[in-house]
Amino acid sequence: MALAAMAVMGMAASGVSIAQSQPPIPPSAAPTSFPAWAYPWAPDFKAAPDDGVPRHVPDSTASFTITQERNLFFVPDWHPDDHPPMPDVVAHGRMPDVRACGSCHRAEGTGGPENASLAGLPAAYIIQQIADYKSGARKFAGPQRSPSVVMTAIAKASNDEEIKAAAAYFSSLKPKSNITVVQTDIVPVTQLARVFYTLVKDGGTEPIGQRIVEVPEDAAQFEHRDTRSQFIAYVPKGSIERGENLVTTGGAGVTTPCAICHGPDLKGVATIPGIAGRSPSYLVRQLYDFQQHARAGSAGALMAPVVEKLSHDDMISLAAYVSSLRP
Repeated sequence: MALAAMAVMGMAASGVSIAQSQPPIPPSAAPTSFPAWAYPWAPDFKAAPDDGVPRHVPDSTASFTITQERNLFFVPDWHPDDHPPMPDVVAHGRMPDVRACGSCHRAEGTGGPENASLAGLPAAYIIQQIADYKSGARKFAGPQRSPSVVMTAIAKASNDEEIKAAAAYFSSLKPKSNITVVQTDIVPVTQLARVFYTLVKDGGTEPIGQRIVEVPEDAAQFEHRDTRSQFIAYVPKGSIERGENLVTTGGAGVTTPCAICHGPDLKGVATIPGIAGRSPSYLVRQLYDFQQHARAGSAGALMAPVVEKLSHDDMISLAAYVSSLRP
């Protein structure tokens, strides 16, 4: 099923040329509390119409049209040998309300910056998150983006059998290492494609400011929902080192060392999820959601005292370090 978002409704699958250009957040205007850059949302985004031409991705003999790729009751399975058979709820969902889990989280649960990677998460944890969506215990501190709205609706419409099948499938998968973290002062100019950023071709560069800039290396490949897509996360210089200090020592009382709950390698313990190698955009959203008590339930109770003192920079640093690790 889905942890954070069944996202990119109507997402185009033809590359960065179809992305809706949006002015980047000026570094001087970077928020001191709400990390707006971590909640990208262009509700007026218009996807290009399907031209009927089958699309392809590297190292796959499959082909799908844009219409197929946008169908939230269908999963473009580019590499079927990379994973076991998908249960029906992952591959097709159940019309009219339960979208196919893999349509947004992909066939191998890799997800993207706009939602969550589900591969390798404990089944019990996934089941609890769906229960929290159903009950309203898990909400969102940011704008009502399509990932959050659709995920909540899907959770409420799903039955116990579907939830258990999806949780068992995603928990059986091995998480992929697909993010390269780069420390820098200067980043390429980006634009919004509804709920994630892409690079502006020949757009030049700008200061990174107080944010993380996470983009797919190949926007078209990612929009085709290829589970082998790779990402680059640009983070401020020094943030990985600062994050390592916070993660390992707690930063002299700023927070709690993450290994206490998430394990010495941050790959999870029992029903506690692994966080190593996750999307830094997703990590910052979760830290902020916990801090604002939007994520309640059992996870919220555990995380509230951990995040209450974190500044915006602390969240960036934590996410930069954690995402740089192998999952």
